[in-house]
Amino acid sequence: MTRKIVGWSLFVLLAVILQYVSRFWDFRFWSGGLFGIDMLRPQGGLVAQWLRGTPLAPYELLVWLVGGFLSLSAFEWLFSRLWPLR
Repeated sequence: MTRKIVGWSLFVLLAVILQYVSRFWDFRFWSGGLFGIDMLRPQGGLVAQWLRGTPLAPYELLVWLVGGFLSLSAFEWLFSRLWPLR
């Protein structure tokens, strides 16, 4: 229990430090697109753009949520296979 509290405390402290320091960063993540990829524009809406003209266009948010859930489930499955808990 103590180890978990120390871990969370360090995580929160690191997050606060990064939040404070981030205002001094001069990184240009979105110069055209995210990391230079023009398709990843800063306004977002990629799923809406991909679904435009299809019958699923009104369900953009639902498609986004299901895709996110499936992606995170796949990552969880992959990491549980690569680094099993002992």
